[in-house]
This record gives sequence, structure tokens and C-alpha cells, in this order.
Amino acid sequence: MREHDGKHQSDAESRRIIERIDRESASQGTSFVERTKGHFSAGDADPADSIEVWGTRIGRFLGLLVLIAMIIWVISSIVGKG
Repeated sequence: MREHDGKHQSDAESRRIIERIDRESASQGTSFVERTKGHFSAGDADPADSIEVWGTRIGRFLGLLVLIAMIIWVISSIVGKG
């Protein structure tokens, strides 16, 4: 009987863990494109403050340009040495 109770408890614990994982993964179910669009449109900035919204958008766009320039620079320096 004790083996049955132990198995029942482990099954119940397994179900609770799986349900928790489902809940946590459901909140992260948005696609990469949607998250990127929200990031660059400053979705997390205060919508009542237009200066903050535009400043965030400009800053993130400039950051993307700097990242692209750095990637091109690294690739060109690697290829140039070969």
C-alpha cells in the first residue's frame, strides 16, 4: 500500500511540475518578430511621454546600427588577414 501511495504522490508532483512549466512557457510564447517589434517601437516606455518614446526608439535604432557596423568590422578584419 505504501508503494502505491508513494507512486501516487510522485505522479501528482510530476503533474504539478508539468502544469507549472506550461504556465511559465505560455507567457513567453510570443514570436521573436513580435518581441523585436515591441522592443524597437518602445512598447515599454511611458506612452504619455512622447520624448521618452522617441528617445528610446532612436537610441535602440542607433544601437542596432552600431552593432551591425561592429559585426562588419570584425568580419572584414578576419577576412582581411586571410
